[in-house]
Order: sequence, then C-alpha cells, then structure tokens
Amino acid sequence: MNSDWMELLVDAVKKTSITAVSVKLDVSRTTISLVLGNKYPAKTDKIATKVLDAYARLICPHTSVEISHAECRQQATSEVPTSSPQSMRHWRACQSCEFKPKGGKP
Repeated sequence: MNSDWMELLVDAVKKTSITAVSVKLDVSRTTISLVLGNKYPAKTDKIATKVLDAYARLICPHTSVEISHAECRQQATSEVPTSSPQSMRHWRACQSCEFKPKGGKP
C-alpha cells in the first residue's frame, strides 16, 4: 500500500482526535498512536484498508459518482448480478477497473 492512507489518517486525527478516529475505525486508541508514531509492531495492511474505507473517496469510472473505497470494493467483488442488465454492465466495468482491489476479494 502506498502512503496515501497515512496522510488520510493524519488529516483525520488533526480534524477530530485520535479517540474519534479509533472509534470510527473500530481499533484501539493505542493502535492509532503507534501507527502514527511509526512504532506499530505488526503489518499495517488492515489499518490502511480501514482508513481508506472510512476516509478515502474516489470517482467511479463507470457511474462518475463519488464513492468510498468500501462501496467500490463491495461492488467489484460482489456476486455476478443476473436480475438487472444495468447492474451487470456496472459489475463488468468493475472487473477491469483500475480501482478494483488486488486479488478480487473484499
């Protein structure tokens, strides 16, 4: 993961507090403090994903609508929709989208 998520985390803490961010991300306050201090002993992949899901926004190339990373991941990794041609077109667009998560899993 790139450092964009860290910038989002720092901005979120500046705008609110470490406690507010920890509650929103459903992690401990200590975890946020350790990550910010670059002293977190484990991999930060899961924290990075939570930060991106909570704070990052992107423009969906298919709909041209601003959505969260979580919404994007859910659409791209959902089951193939068979009841709606519009949903099928959206799902197909997601399969080759630059924003689709690596590995295709949520």
